[in-house]
Amino acid sequence: MSDFSILSLIAGIPGLIIAMVVHEYAHARMAVTLGDFTPRLMGRLTLDPRAHIDPIGLLMLFLVRFGWAKPVTINPNNFKQPRRDDILVSVAGPAANLIIAFVTLFLLVLFTKYAGRPSSGAIYVLRLIIIYNINFAIFNMIPIPPLDGSHILRELLPRDLAYQFDRLERYSFLILIVFLMTPILDWVFVPMQKMIWQLFTMLLGIFF
Repeated sequence: MSDFSILSLIAGIPGLIIAMVVHEYAHARMAVTLGDFTPRLMGRLTLDPRAHIDPIGLLMLFLVRFGWAKPVTINPNNFKQPRRDDILVSVAGPAANLIIAFVTLFLLVLFTKYAGRPSSGAIYVLRLIIIYNINFAIFNMIPIPPLDGSHILRELLPRDLAYQFDRLERYSFLILIVFLMTPILDWVFVPMQKMIWQLFTMLLGIFF
């Protein structure tokens, strides 16, 4: 492995950890806010990485760019409006990633314009934080079980179709592997990334 690859892995650690922790914490916080205290009882209402990171999932992220965190367990029966609230909990994770990505971009632009250009190393780390958080948001919105997008789709479907959709979960790992090995992923990521950057550019235009 080249020095560049090693440096890239090291520089990516903050971005990966922040993306995973913020994502899972947002799920937990939204669930608790909506009346389900299961995440709090299970110790997930924290920004401590140890509560959210799955060591094997993190290692896989570094090795093959596909990994996972410990999923936040919720009990929809505790929600006042289970279908709506399950959607809100599912959206919370990707939304938090996008917020972190934009705030990081905002700070990077702010420092560059008013505090002098940061070091190349700092810029690289900040860029990876932005990229990883955007990618986490997009990937988790894909409607394949058990990703967040599948929860949203399931709750929007009529009950009979939702039941059939749930049966796909037993094949979810195989479906994800096939998905990752085809150009379909690029067809999803590229337009979504462009749309998000356009949104960020528009928002930055409000401040600068």
